[in-house]
Amino acid sequence: MSDPQKTADAVLKGNVRIAARLMRDLDDVCPSAIEVMKRIYPHTGRAFLLGVTGNPGAGKSTVVDALISLYRAQQKRVGVVAVDPSSPFSGGAILGDRIRMQRHATDSGVFIRSLATRGHLGGLSRSTSDVASVLDAMGFDVVIIETVGVGQDEVEVVSQVDASIVVTVPGLGDDIQAIKAGILEIADILVVNKSDREGADRTVRDLVSMLELRGHDSAPVEIVRTVATTGKGIDELANAIERFRARNSDDSAARSRKRAEVTVRELVLDKFRRLTDGELRAHLDLLEAVARRTLDPYSAAETMIQHIGKKSD
Repeated sequence: MSDPQKTADAVLKGNVRIAARLMRDLDDVCPSAIEVMKRIYPHTGRAFLLGVTGNPGAGKSTVVDALISLYRAQQKRVGVVAVDPSSPFSGGAILGDRIRMQRHATDSGVFIRSLATRGHLGGLSRSTSDVASVLDAMGFDVVIIETVGVGQDEVEVVSQVDASIVVTVPGLGDDIQAIKAGILEIADILVVNKSDREGADRTVRDLVSMLELRGHDSAPVEIVRTVATTGKGIDELANAIERFRARNSDDSAARSRKRAEVTVRELVLDKFRRLTDGELRAHLDLLEAVARRTLDPYSAAETMIQHIGKKSD
């Protein structure tokens, strides 16, 4: 990737091989990849970004797989960013999601990229936004971001997408235990998957009750029943997504500004995290002094901040 402009041009023309290499380099935080992103960013903002989150075992990947089939039937090109858990051995993604979507592997109108969390919290990977932007620049109409499925704190996805789908299933116990507080509040659409199971009616009632507690000023949230393995309810889900887009078309600019704010903040914080890691390795004497109690951690932190500030100037 020696010439950033040539690489950017190839990505904008839809070169899958070069785009895949760029995504890998973005995940590895290669400086050359950042130079390419600077060139393709003006060509982004056209794709519809859809987030899919929820508790493990709810069938998120199966719902995404069914949505891919529906959008492809509409002749829309679909990109998927599937965030998987990190392998404890290699640090790479455990490719469960890509395996479940294997039937789309030979479809040139579908591009699926698995990313490892690499310790990043919130259900996403550090490079999720960058990879979604690459797919956007390549001309994909819909980009679906599927989170790793870690539980109630997967709220970061809402800052990356135009609409958020939260998937749950009947029979979780404790009145829908994984869809409480934080994760419920990010839902634009709620999906009760595997709704052919016993307890689906109760799950819907519980969700309705919880939504009522949000107050009358809260935005309406549709609840859709699906059996994603058979495709049942996926048409209704797609219609709910379109209704949400129509209702919130006036807010799209506000969402874009919020997404820009979050993206820039994350890039700044990531740079400072890496600088901090470098300073920690370069000043082991400070850490040793803190460990011996001859220096307090606050003074050590202030010293490191001063060093980082000098490097940033």
